[in-house]
Amino acid sequence: MIDSRGPLTSDCAMADSPRLTRAKQIEQAERAERLARALRENLHRRKSQARAKQVRAEDDPPARSGGEPPA
Repeated sequence: MIDSRGPLTSDCAMADSPRLTRAKQIEQAERAERLARALRENLHRRKSQARAKQVRAEDDPPARSGGEPPA
């Protein structure tokens, strides 16, 4: 927002991103790798669970479509 006094500081974008030290860059890269690995493992686990669920559904006999229990 701009008024007669000039732009407000909260609305202005930063001109430059802060400089990261080499140690911080390495730390962020390692964190990104851990996150990517965890996401891949989670994806594999969820796919495995979905396949197992599909196999169980195929093996189960179809549900009866009657209101009465079997005699």
